[in-house]
Amino acid sequence: MSDLQIAKGVSLKHISTIAEKFGIDSDEIEMFGKYKAKLPLKAINRTKAQNSNLILVSAISPTPAGEGKTTMSIGLSEGLNRLGKKTTVVLREPSLGPVFGIKGGATGGGYSQVLPMEDINLHFTGDFAAIEKAHNLLSAVIDNNIQSKTNSVRLDPRTIGWKRVMDMNDRSLRHIIVGLGGTTSGVPRETGFDITAASEIMAILCLAESLSDLKKRLGNIFVGYTFDKKPIYAKDLKAEGAMAALLKDAIKPNLVQTIEGNPAIIHGGPFANIAQGTNSVIATLMGMSHSDYTVTEAGFGFDLGAEKFFDIKCQSAGLTPKAVVLTTTIRALKYHGGADLKTLTEPNVEALKKGLPNLEKHLENIAKFKVIPVISINKFVSDTDEEIAVIKELANSKGIRVAVANVWAKGGEGAEELAKAVIDIVESNDSNFAPLYNWKSSVKDKIVTIATEIYGAEYVDYTAKAKADLRKISDLGLDRLPVCIAKTQKSLSDNPKLLGRPKDFIITVREIEIAVGAGFLIPITGNIMRMPGLPAHPASEGMDINDDGEITGLF
Repeated sequence: MSDLQIAKGVSLKHISTIAEKFGIDSDEIEMFGKYKAKLPLKAINRTKAQNSNLILVSAISPTPAGEGKTTMSIGLSEGLNRLGKKTTVVLREPSLGPVFGIKGGATGGGYSQVLPMEDINLHFTGDFAAIEKAHNLLSAVIDNNIQSKTNSVRLDPRTIGWKRVMDMNDRSLRHIIVGLGGTTSGVPRETGFDITAASEIMAILCLAESLSDLKKRLGNIFVGYTFDKKPIYAKDLKAEGAMAALLKDAIKPNLVQTIEGNPAIIHGGPFANIAQGTNSVIATLMGMSHSDYTVTEAGFGFDLGAEKFFDIKCQSAGLTPKAVVLTTTIRALKYHGGADLKTLTEPNVEALKKGLPNLEKHLENIAKFKVIPVISINKFVSDTDEEIAVIKELANSKGIRVAVANVWAKGGEGAEELAKAVIDIVESNDSNFAPLYNWKSSVKDKIVTIATEIYGAEYVDYTAKAKADLRKISDLGLDRLPVCIAKTQKSLSDNPKLLGRPKDFIITVREIEIAVGAGFLIPITGNIMRMPGLPAHPASEGMDINDDGEITGLF
């Protein structure tokens, strides 16, 4: 039975029922039909949030299809609820790029889903569209200002780093020229498109803590320089008010439900390989305001999303996670042990053992943040008892908790062992979260700390462009911003072909983007692209809709 068939077989509860279960009167929510709603920001209670136990779900380095962090997060929340712990799962919104590309949707799977999955995976409540419009409004204002003879700040077009965005994988838009067509059609210049998940507006929405904070951050977006080298920000173009107006509904978190009828909040959607990779601060605080336990995720692997969750989001919002669930799959370990992608469902203990160093490195990385982990084995039908025993043996030798989670097939019931381990960690009070670096350190020190400590690099190299960017950052007085490194998710290194636990490699910083509004710098490493492309056979080829409005092929 497919994920969609399972989802269609579930009797959904009206969203007003879910809201009341969550602890909010149904007349306070803004309904989007029967099964989706927006939550009011006034429902956040910082005092109550401090008493909630925040649990982060991350993963080892993934295969191209991913290792099921979202499925694990949903299943864990179901398991905790089954054990009497009032729990909310807080997740990112799916991007249409991966939905129509190779990765598929992001609503979990099997009996561990958030619903209505079709709506969530497609347009949902329009947040991505609002972010896209706000971003592109600034793009239009910038080009209009360059063109204007009466209202110009004298922007030098050669210094503008602000691109346009769209929520689709479209490699042909990475580098474009705008302003062609003569003097009435703008000033020709080079620019390009990023995917909406990489937009600084997305990052801002996910780190803002109020509408006023959102507007302030939008105004701080760095645009470029004037011809006389004066820095220009979005507030100099008087764009932040209109941009914030476009985001007035998008800033509110979305309430939906799990397959077992528990509350789920889904809000914001930055990727972890090109942005900070976590849902919004507002959504997390909303969940924590109404729950004993709040389960959230940070993807892709721990080296990307979790590092940024700890060093950027937790530092910015004052959050203290109590435990880390490290999602581990036997297929990923075999992949990192040298097995071919086509053979990952075949028993292969030797390849599994060769892939264990990848798991060990992620466990070492978690320890650097002084948070206690539990290894969660995301069980697949093809997994053998012998293979599972290998992971358990490693965990036992290191004194680390481990649980088999059969959440796809059994939902919350399949996560009870994991939920008990999480409760044990929380109640032991052994976690003592500490960030990896001090924001006051130099930009180079912050980059090298992450590259050597988390990735395992020998050292960091900088291109001439990156060195020029470092000088620009210093001139603008932005040295104390944290760093959000853009890096491939396929490897601990910046080379996607180096699987397992690579050593003696160099991280190459190609350039450093400035995201003042978001409050961080973005060192871009290796060949990472902020506008992905579609595969030869995108998932969209298998999707269709019939005359009754039933969608097929969406997963």
